[in-house]
Amino acid sequence: MVKKYGYLEYMIKRYIDFLGEHDTLKLLEANETPLTPSIRVNTLKITPEQLKTRLEKKGFQLERVEWISHAFKVKKETLNLGSTHEYLKGYYYIQNVTSMLPSLILNPRPNQLVIDMAAAPGGKGTHLAQLMNNQGTLILIDRNRKRILSLEMNIRRLGVTNAMILHQDSILLSKLNVMADKILLDAPCTGEGLIRIDKTRKKSKKMSHLKKMNTIQKTLLKEGLSCLKKGGHLIYSTCSIAPEENELVINAILKNQPNFKIEKISKQYGVEGLTSVYGETLLPDLKHAQRFYPHVHDTIGFFICLIRRRS
Repeated sequence: MVKKYGYLEYMIKRYIDFLGEHDTLKLLEANETPLTPSIRVNTLKITPEQLKTRLEKKGFQLERVEWISHAFKVKKETLNLGSTHEYLKGYYYIQNVTSMLPSLILNPRPNQLVIDMAAAPGGKGTHLAQLMNNQGTLILIDRNRKRILSLEMNIRRLGVTNAMILHQDSILLSKLNVMADKILLDAPCTGEGLIRIDKTRKKSKKMSHLKKMNTIQKTLLKEGLSCLKKGGHLIYSTCSIAPEENELVINAILKNQPNFKIEKISKQYGVEGLTSVYGETLLPDLKHAQRFYPHVHDTIGFFICLIRRRS
């Protein structure tokens, strides 16, 4: 499998450990198939039906996403999705289906204070604003100055008016002295779930990268939880299938945090999270996390876990 598909050997060994040989082969095969693009309709500016009509007049073929009422899979493109008038006017955002789920599951309300801890380039943050109907307070944070430029452009293009942008490292989030109702942490990661759209990731990350990201992710998660109101929710997500960046991060932080609970997501979109891996038994409630695989869900590889601070 290593020679045929071109991965680093340690990656294949890990996949077999938590997926088994049969599903590992299916995963590798699925990563060789192209991904159908998808778009999220920006309901701050247009309805799904109106956008569908406009794009179909231009020859696009759209298919409604089962999970999300304001999203479409693009089955046929007649123009580049990023160059249509509708895109430039902010009527939609080009976004993978799984990447739409964290904001949707977090379900922010118009009267709440919501924080996106790693907001650039703005896909999830502008989705949060859309779900809040441009009301309440939305704080979008990113440490990368260059990426903040794309965040600003997307906020303006999509007509977001309830957000403020902070150029800051969310490792220092508690220094803002704010307590949030909802927090989204789409954690920086190795992007091991993106191989389907970026084949260079088969060999670009070594085990040392996983260990480094694990440390950063644990720090960010702990900081985010410290800024959550009682009864509030934090959603943790990554575009990675690595247990080192997902269940093992949450397990390390929550096993000594009795004030926090892994919540069962109201709908089962993916498969259950891992409760044991690499010979280690993890928190049983990690079964409520959800994993997404290219060979099972026809998506990128993705992970979501919803955490609540006890009242």
